Amino acid sequence: MSAQAQLVLAHQALDAGRWADAKDAFHASLGGTDAADVHLGLACACWWLGESHDGVAHGRRAYRAARRADDDITAVRCAVWLAITYKANFGNPAAADGWLARADRLLAPLPRGPLHGWVGIARAYRMPDLDRALAISQEALDVARVAGDVDLELVALSQLGLHRVGRGEIADGFALIDEAIVGALAGEGSSLDTVVYTCCDMLHACELASDLERAAQWCRVADDFIATYGCPFLYAECRIFYGSLLVAHGRWAEAEEELHAGLRITRDACPGLHARALVRLVGLRVRQGRLEEADLLIARLGGDADADDAYAHEEAALAVAALALARGDAARAATMLRPRLRWLARHRHRLVAGLDLLVDAHLATGDAEAAGDAADRLTAAAATVGAEAAAAIAAAARGRVGAARGDVEAAVDGLESARAIWGRLGMPFEAARARLALAGVIEESAVDLARGALTVFEDLGATLDADRAAAFLRARGVVARTGTKRAGELTNREREVLGLLGRGLSNPEIAARLYVSRKTAAHHVSNILAKLNLRNRTEAAAYVTTPR
Repeated sequence: MSAQAQLVLAHQALDAGRWADAKDAFHASLGGTDAADVHLGLACACWWLGESHDGVAHGRRAYRAARRADDDITAVRCAVWLAITYKANFGNPAAADGWLARADRLLAPLPRGPLHGWVGIARAYRMPDLDRALAISQEALDVARVAGDVDLELVALSQLGLHRVGRGEIADGFALIDEAIVGALAGEGSSLDTVVYTCCDMLHACELASDLERAAQWCRVADDFIATYGCPFLYAECRIFYGSLLVAHGRWAEAEEELHAGLRITRDACPGLHARALVRLVGLRVRQGRLEEADLLIARLGGDADADDAYAHEEAALAVAALALARGDAARAATMLRPRLRWLARHRHRLVAGLDLLVDAHLATGDAEAAGDAADRLTAAAATVGAEAAAAIAAAARGRVGAARGDVEAAVDGLESARAIWGRLGMPFEAARARLALAGVIEESAVDLARGALTVFEDLGATLDADRAAAFLRARGVVARTGTKRAGELTNREREVLGLLGRGLSNPEIAARLYVSRKTAAHHVSNILAKLNLRNRTEAAAYVTTPR
């Protein structure tokens, strides 16, 4: 078969979503040449197969070949593809900006058309400046409608919707995303990439809005699409966003499964997404009080946690600060957060999270005045976000500051408001924290409030917060817990370790699987043997496999 015939087959396979066939046919069509079209096709096929590094290599070769052939249109297409891939898969906005600068230069002498819109889409993709991103995405939508480019229109609609959700315009934003994703799944566009764009924007928006039900619905839709066409990237991003939502809604065991799935899928293939999954798992570990494991996960992000610039990644910096606070090192948390507020401000939701941590850091060091200033800034930032969850965070911060100042009215007003919102949103951990804080200012209801908080923390497995609630009750002469656990009753983590013992894993293998130290793994194994009255690992493995 001729190289040209192979090329035709390759494009047909690519259009149909038969990625492995497309890859083989593109390779067969090379025939010693270095055609831009062939390498761009290979880049796309590799991306869908999860071979991100190979995809980027082919994308660069495609760009070079197009430039040598004076084919600026194809060169711009390559630059746009590379820019989005560097942002999405590798978390490298600097490389993405470089490719977009090249695209701008090549497009400068050309009349305005769809390619200008696609450059705008790539530039606005995950842009933290939501006002600018909204304007750029609107321009892309206008271009799409003039040119009749349906794929560009649907992608621009979904990005506009995501940016609006990020600004707190929840209903209007989701209306745009719903429209875009329905059109994409109906096949209005010509590219399967459009489905990936719109699905990812939907799930990102669900995370921002803490909309677990909507996320679950669209995850099922995305899973159906993945079952037909593959796409490790979409599968990983779905798992990560959904896992984050499950954390917020108190479904921590399910969240752990989703986040671990995201880690497995992205290992070596998508460094940017892998880091995102790690950071979200750190957040879960801090909530659970499993601080040693959180430390080990942070170390995997790279760098020295004590270095000023070790975690330029915004979410990672917040995770490190939250861990420092959980360890009681409030001064370090404040020192980390203050200089980072400027770049956290690029993303309003992260600024809200950063200021919330800063309020707690100042309160823990006894600086109520600085905490009040941070709470005022937080209230202003939450107003620009417009989301209920952000309003609850700000109200709770004002309540905690009021409690520290002895202003009972302000404390109760803020904390009750926050508890009501978190209860309505189905976020039990935050609601229980507000309940425990209220116990400190409403003396006549203190015991009932603290007991309610303790029950939630124990049900969730939030050990540090459960200990705080129990200590609060003991200080008032109340028996905090109903009694010690039966000797044979295992914790959730111990049951997980027991399952791995049943599969024959050694302590080092268990440590690697669960992202804990070998010492911690050995400690869990010892506890399991003692609780189940077993003599050794062999008996533990037999215990797992013996029907009862």
